[in-house]
Amino acid sequence: MYNYTWIMLLCEDRQQEVFMRNFLVARGVPKNRIRANPAPKGMGSAEQFVRNKYPQEVNTYRSKCNHLKIALAVMLDADIKKVVDRLNELDGSLVAALMDKRRSNERIGLFVPKRNIETWIHYLMGVEVDEERAYSKLKKESDCKSLVTQFAKDCSQPFKQEAPSSLQTACTELRRIL
Repeated sequence: MYNYTWIMLLCEDRQQEVFMRNFLVARGVPKNRIRANPAPKGMGSAEQFVRNKYPQEVNTYRSKCNHLKIALAVMLDADIKKVVDRLNELDGSLVAALMDKRRSNERIGLFVPKRNIETWIHYLMGVEVDEERAYSKLKKESDCKSLVTQFAKDCSQPFKQEAPSSLQTACTELRRIL
């Protein structure tokens, strides 16, 4: 079990929140220690919301990390861009706010599904996925819970060759915050 004061989730939508929350709980983080900040519905680009809010959340993290055990998990879809482009955009938002880029010792995890979170979910369902294709949303966001719980248990195991590379990277990022 991880004795966090809290972990903040910054994400685009409720599906990403449900995915990350269940992932963290399955890895031993108490659910009452997870706070979420998804983009508000109907208020414009969710990706832009995450990118714009990122410097503020990093600033909060940095101001509290020396006296509290906290972490920041950020998730945004790569959409049609490359994962590295989204990561560079997040770095750019820090630079534009006159802040240092994410440091290697910071408990800030960046999770960028290529194309979107549904790509990861469909892969976990056993579907052979292509990270360039858009996959359908679930009827209920919580329908991914059992898949995410199993994935969290398997995350330390070697991946199958056909696993989305962005999902493999997510397990590496997870080690930053846990």
